[in-house]
Amino acid sequence: MAAALNQWARTIKRDVHALYLAARDPRTPWYAKALAVCVAGYALSPIDLIPDFIPVLGYLDDVILVPLGILAVVKMIPPEVMAEHREAAALAADRPVSRIAAVIIACIWVASVALAAWLGYRYFAG
Repeated sequence: MAAALNQWARTIKRDVHALYLAARDPRTPWYAKALAVCVAGYALSPIDLIPDFIPVLGYLDDVILVPLGILAVVKMIPPEVMAEHREAAALAADRPVSRIAAVIIACIWVASVALAAWLGYRYFAG
């Protein structure tokens, strides 16, 4: 059961990346591009319709909305284009992860939060 869920999650992750790639392809219709950007953005965004800290319901939107969105967009994209981008997404998943990039992004987030806290302190305390 856990192996099947793990494989399903990998497939969803690959398809989200493939949708992002397909949205940039000129062979994809404009309406599919628009929906693909929305679905990929929602899947990758830390902001959800239902916050994840709410028990059970928090992850329900991720489990239902993202796969349904992927399914809808895949039906709009020509099959040969989607197959090409799924292969590209699978190859990209096999590449090593850049730890340096992750550290840089984390530093940017920490600096942004620190700046927001400092500005908030100056605004409210001063």
